[in-house]
Amino acid sequence: MASSNGTVQATTRTVRFRIERSDGPGRGTRWEIFDVPVASGGEGSGSANVISCLQWIAAHPVTVEGRETTPITFDCGCLEEVCGACTMVINGKVRQACSCLIDDYAPNEGDEITLEAMSKFPTVKDLFVDRTRLFNDLKRIKGWVPIDGSYNLGAGPRETPDTQQVRYKLSECMSCGCCLEACPQYTLEVEPSGKGFVGAAVISQARYFNEHGTGSTLKKDRLDVMSGVGGVSDCGNAQNCAKACPKEIPLTESIAAIGRSTTFHRIKQFFSGK
Repeated sequence: MASSNGTVQATTRTVRFRIERSDGPGRGTRWEIFDVPVASGGEGSGSANVISCLQWIAAHPVTVEGRETTPITFDCGCLEEVCGACTMVINGKVRQACSCLIDDYAPNEGDEITLEAMSKFPTVKDLFVDRTRLFNDLKRIKGWVPIDGSYNLGAGPRETPDTQQVRYKLSECMSCGCCLEACPQYTLEVEPSGKGFVGAAVISQARYFNEHGTGSTLKKDRLDVMSGVGGVSDCGNAQNCAKACPKEIPLTESIAAIGRSTTFHRIKQFFSGK
């Protein structure tokens, strides 16, 4: 709508949110529906995202039936697709809620958006899940550069531009869990040993640190994990991970690279006895 001075005024439409809710692990789920007013079209109005709509629901926790309820529990941090905290399943597809714009997913009056928690991690409450397993798996592969102490160790190893370019892309992983949610081999239940398939994110981080000049000092330890239970051999090559990754990290390349490395690692161990 244009005003008398020629500027475009914002209009408001109603978007319906259908949200799967849960009070905790093993406590069942239920669906609640909310109507959210969303501004669109005006100068400076910007575009609402899923997080801003969840915040509106938190301030107005009333369902379409007029029943008062509790605010939706969810996780978020940076609001710019960097921290990875706001991962959820939106209209059946796992992605980041902060970068999910309502103008793209529900451009018309009365459009509906469905929100569900990720299914590959234990639900804490509503849309908030516990990603502890992912971070524990990063500990398993020693996902860090081993530099202890604050003393001067001198210049670090030089890195070629080509290697730097590859590793920079791998470094964009934010441990959001999108690749794990999309992976058919990554399941909520793990073996009694507690060492389930680590998934594409962890495999890619093993490659990231193995290709670092100083980080490679722990390469053997990482390849021991990658060649063991839950390692790279458990990958079924579905390649769903690469499609789901919001950062477009070449996860299948990392899986192939670590697969080759573990093969050479095991051959070397066989002949050296170490």
